Amino acid sequence: MTEILIGRNASTSVSLDPRYGNRHGMIAGATGTGKSVSLMVLAEGFSKLGVPCFLADAKGDLAGLAMAAGEPGDKLKARLATLQLSDWKGQANPVIFWDIYGRLGHPVRATVSEMGPTLLGRVMALNDTQEGVLEVVFKVADDQGLLLLDLADLRALLRFAAENTKDISTRYGLISKSSIAAIQRALLQLENDGAEQFFGEPALELIDLMRQDMSGRGIINVLAADQLIMKPRLYSTFLLWLLSELFEQLPEVGDLDQPKMVFFFDEAHLLFDDASPALLQRVEQVVRLIRSKGVGVYFCSQNPDDVPGNILGQLGNRIQHALRAFTPRDQKSVRAAAETFVANPALDVTAAITKLAVGEALASTLAKGGVPTPVQQVLVTTPGCRIGAITEAERATVRLRSPVGAKYDTAINRESAAEMLAQRADDKAAEAADAEATASGQGDAAESASKWGGAVQDALFGTKRRQGMIETMGKQMMRTVGSQIGRKILRGVLGGIFGGKR
Repeated sequence: MTEILIGRNASTSVSLDPRYGNRHGMIAGATGTGKSVSLMVLAEGFSKLGVPCFLADAKGDLAGLAMAAGEPGDKLKARLATLQLSDWKGQANPVIFWDIYGRLGHPVRATVSEMGPTLLGRVMALNDTQEGVLEVVFKVADDQGLLLLDLADLRALLRFAAENTKDISTRYGLISKSSIAAIQRALLQLENDGAEQFFGEPALELIDLMRQDMSGRGIINVLAADQLIMKPRLYSTFLLWLLSELFEQLPEVGDLDQPKMVFFFDEAHLLFDDASPALLQRVEQVVRLIRSKGVGVYFCSQNPDDVPGNILGQLGNRIQHALRAFTPRDQKSVRAAAETFVANPALDVTAAITKLAVGEALASTLAKGGVPTPVQQVLVTTPGCRIGAITEAERATVRLRSPVGAKYDTAINRESAAEMLAQRADDKAAEAADAEATASGQGDAAESASKWGGAVQDALFGTKRRQGMIETMGKQMMRTVGSQIGRKILRGVLGGIFGGKR
């Protein structure tokens, strides 16, 4: 089995045994000391073994993995001779570029439903009550067949819940408008961090991160994170979702001959700086348990203490570049870093950390039985790829050859909760308008009948200003009674009524 060479010194070499690649690792050191090169060495080594890798490129210099190094100059030739790399040659790696914002790579998306209420609640730093309300809202969506794909769907569902708190509380448990308002405010903050581009479809399928090329080399997935690291909340969301999805979907495999996949997270301190205790707990849990799924996680940061102690204790493979002890905090970091290595009687680790040259490192990996080896000071080996950034034209060429571009480059907006709730509101408004129109028609008919009856009554009985037909006929009859003929007619009429004779 081929091991991954990390570095050499005059008497020995340090390599990473693939059998312990899933025991996680740490690459630390001050700016400009060579951390990125060490990360490239490991990623390139895993790729040659057929292990897919994923890494977050915070500065843009890791994109050079996609390009072969040029012809070695005198300085590189001397380094290769020191490292005893007689068979070294420049070689590009199979790379797929990704970008949450879709500018420097294929868009990375996840649906709100995939994120789920628990993880989403922790990312938004909701309290227990608010997280419970969010779970109720998700349950309502499930029961009513409302798809939650993007943040517009979640906003619409929260508005629906606020308008129907009484009915929802009766069926699912008490929810309050104040809790819903708090969730809406947290959602707005998440949107301000750029999450609008992250949530949607087509959602990333993990199988597309676990590819090999035609020659059997593992694909190196490079996430453009130069803008993403400015939004730690969104960065945390993506990291936790990705690791959680891997943990939930991959089967238990134990310790394999080599990992199924390896993750590298550059500038790891940005992940933990503003993380809530619940978020840190979740990261620790995933890092501790995902090893059994055959996945290795490697953090890259300036100081080892940038990573919480509970997580740092899970990182068995260590590469430590130079640290500068200019401040009391720096001196404390140096001592802490030195104490984490297995002692080497021939090496003063505390003194060596501050004197390492660029490209040198203190390295310790896990050997047979998972036992850490004594720390060694080595000259880090040279990868076959380009060390540095690439041009826009080179990036475009790599994207054009990508096997997943047609699948992810075009966004899909299916009918989901936002559209379905809007349609319900339109239907309800239309029904109300129809009912109002029907009621209005019946009222008009009644009003017409009332007006007609009033006109007949006025014609018969008259008004204050004019006589009616009955009053007119009555007066005319009285004048007729006054005459002889009228008296006869009246008798005849009265006789007919009361049964008298003619």
